[in-house]
Amino acid sequence: MAPPLRLAESCLLILCLLAAPCVGGDRPAVGTAEILARIKAPQFPDRDFPITDFGAVTGADCSDAISKAITACNSAGGGRVVIPRGVWLTGPVTLKSHVNLRVSEGATLRFIPEPGKYMPPVFTRFEGIECMNFSPLIYAFGQEDIAVSGKGTLDGSASLENWWAWCAKGPGRETMQQHDRKQLDQAGAEGTPVEQRIFGLGHFLRPNFIQPYRCANVLIEGVTIIHSPMWEIHPVLSSNVTVRNVAIHSLGANNDGCDPESCRDVLIEDCVFQTGDDCIAIKSGRNNDGRRVGAPTENVIIRRCAMKDGHGGVTIGSEISGDCRNVFVEDCQMDSPSLDRAFRFKSNAVRGGVIENVFVRNVQIGRVARAVLSVEFDYEEGANGPFKPVLRNVRIENVTGESIGRVLSIAGFPGAVIENVRLRDCVFRGVEADDILKNAGAIEQENVTIERVKKEKQ
Repeated sequence: MAPPLRLAESCLLILCLLAAPCVGGDRPAVGTAEILARIKAPQFPDRDFPITDFGAVTGADCSDAISKAITACNSAGGGRVVIPRGVWLTGPVTLKSHVNLRVSEGATLRFIPEPGKYMPPVFTRFEGIECMNFSPLIYAFGQEDIAVSGKGTLDGSASLENWWAWCAKGPGRETMQQHDRKQLDQAGAEGTPVEQRIFGLGHFLRPNFIQPYRCANVLIEGVTIIHSPMWEIHPVLSSNVTVRNVAIHSLGANNDGCDPESCRDVLIEDCVFQTGDDCIAIKSGRNNDGRRVGAPTENVIIRRCAMKDGHGGVTIGSEISGDCRNVFVEDCQMDSPSLDRAFRFKSNAVRGGVIENVFVRNVQIGRVARAVLSVEFDYEEGANGPFKPVLRNVRIENVTGESIGRVLSIAGFPGAVIENVRLRDCVFRGVEADDILKNAGAIEQENVTIERVKKEKQ
């Protein structure tokens, strides 16, 4: 017989059950209270290391001064590396354990858009496949207790004159990055050792903005992020990650706002997203490389966020070969004529992956152009592969919308699984078009009100 629960354990169990969304009598296997009990923002000693003490001056490249300040802070046992008020130029910043990179109010840390500064290549992921590539603008590998915080601005300096040009489309020609992307796909498919997948100078795979890789206890808080080369906040294989009060305004190609990939215990709260791609996109590796690493993203809480421009408000996929489970979205607002979808799931038969236990409640939608719920299992390769994607146990409760392209856009295919997906107690007004349902599986609706746009009489 199992021993009786202690009082504290009993109280935690009750809190977990109370905090978990209950839709149609179904409960998730893990609750938000249980997840939140594990997510703790790192704490730092009350010591400051201003970059000006290490030779930083405005108008010059401060990379060396910032690196020296980080090393000194880490050697002293931790503290804050302070970026003071003003505009400071830098190349890539590499964080070390126990260091809080503090961007002061009125400060702009502006990254120099010269690819050579982001060499030598580092161990990273590009769109879900591991490789050696340009350093992310802010990078950490295998560190713990790290932060990027403050009320200042991080400016990636990306434009169509530099990083964004690598993905610019033109009539009758591939993008500059397309050849390298195909080469990386092939390396992942063939199982080429990661240290032999070398890109960087002479290639055109853009770096991410902030990437903690295999890190624990990560905080990104308060900063404004603009002009990113591509994905903005991209924790990979990391645990205990908090993204709080961040404002992202970056409309370049593939400019996802926050992409936790193969991470565990993630909290994203009180953020504003205005992006050139998905606002939040949860991922876990692409194709064979994602299955090789075999690490899901699990236990993600998204709350009190505002999604403006973007392809999707909350997206899971398409790099989802390592699976995703236990995602909670609540008390968010989504509204923009340039927001395509509210909730988006995308994969195909090459990427595969199991997406399960997704709970959405209390979300207000103003305008969403295409669909409230979009399932795109026909994404890119579509049905042409052996790894059938799975979407199951999705609950969308108490969601309202005022101006909606359509409610459902579901594109499955024979063999793919879409099951146990339910909308409950939702009201959608201003709906312009009928649902699209193709091999849609089991989509249930309970107490869902749909008010269509009234067409004027001719």
